[in-house]
Amino acid sequence: MDILLGILAIIALFGIAYLMSNDRRNINFTGIGIMLLAQLLTTWFMFSTRIGQMIINAISDAFNKLIEFGTEGVNFVVGGIVSSEGGVFFFNVLLLIIFFATILSVLTYLRILPTIIKYVGGLISKITGLPKVESFNAVNSIFFGQSEALLAIKTQFHHLNANRLYIVSASAMGSVSASIVGAYLQMLPPQYVLVALPLNMFSALILASIIAPVKVPKEEDHVDIKDVSEDNSIFEAMANGALEGGKIALIVAAMLIAFIASLELVNWIIQLVFAGLTLQEILGYILSPIGILMGIPTSEVVEAGGIMGTKIVTNEFVAMLDFQKVMHEMSEKTVAVVSVFLTSFANFSSIGIIAGTVQGIDAKKAGAVSGFGLKLLIGATLASILSATVVGLFV
Repeated sequence: MDILLGILAIIALFGIAYLMSNDRRNINFTGIGIMLLAQLLTTWFMFSTRIGQMIINAISDAFNKLIEFGTEGVNFVVGGIVSSEGGVFFFNVLLLIIFFATILSVLTYLRILPTIIKYVGGLISKITGLPKVESFNAVNSIFFGQSEALLAIKTQFHHLNANRLYIVSASAMGSVSASIVGAYLQMLPPQYVLVALPLNMFSALILASIIAPVKVPKEEDHVDIKDVSEDNSIFEAMANGALEGGKIALIVAAMLIAFIASLELVNWIIQLVFAGLTLQEILGYILSPIGILMGIPTSEVVEAGGIMGTKIVTNEFVAMLDFQKVMHEMSEKTVAVVSVFLTSFANFSSIGIIAGTVQGIDAKKAGAVSGFGLKLLIGATLASILSATVVGLFV
């Protein structure tokens, strides 16, 4: 029954995306089918084979070791501070972003990451028929944040029409930054966070390719990684990576303060009119039908839907903090589905981040992003649902 519901959910997602499509005649159904098959095979391999489980464990162990190294740095600076519970989250989770951002910056300066991303993106482009720029951006978005991923293709922005701009923006919103993955791994089960990374890449491309299909001439489809880093030495790369990581940590902390406080305010207003009711419960009831199709048991679907809805209207960290409180009471399937759904940047605040980044690259194209901002959020949310549904089929 769960498998039938999952298949129905995938069909429904494709149907919604098809209705939203800008150009139904040019949808690359072959490429979409290949990417969906890649998602199914990846999830099956990771969860149903011994080698796949060994790979997940090895990657998880590597991240845990990096977290240990990062914790040493954090403890040296703030280890003597007696913290409240909220302070522990900032020191033990958010400040680790600084170390992960430093590593990414160094790997970028050494051209290790850009080279891997270029050739993996090229392979995806060759297999699926998608343009190289969009494929490169999708892989790049696994490692870098929304702004950094878009900045990496800024030299190609003059070639991007509205549909191509939609696809690269959807990939940026539908994925997460590797610098933040370390924080996620301390809040959610590692196996679901790690499998969400490749699944979200494919999901974003699948849904965006239906909503905004493209055909690109070869002369307008070129990826250049020569200028991916402006650092002049490895030490400058470390310093700039650390500064960028610190900025991200502070931004996330500021957003958490604003969103959690605002959520409490909204709930207080709602309870003045409807005693005992919260925004999370309202969102839970709204998203219940989708949750059931994703494979969440009916006894847990309202609570799980509330957490997913919280992520959409605030951000993934707020939702993860709520999820941590109830995760131990939920079934493994619900934990898997919700964890994968939460592992993306698909929320309202991302629209502003992406529009602001594009504004800095090409002011004329920023208006186009603002114009399809809501459509972008819907598409990225559908992508998160697709990834979570695929995982639900194998748990």
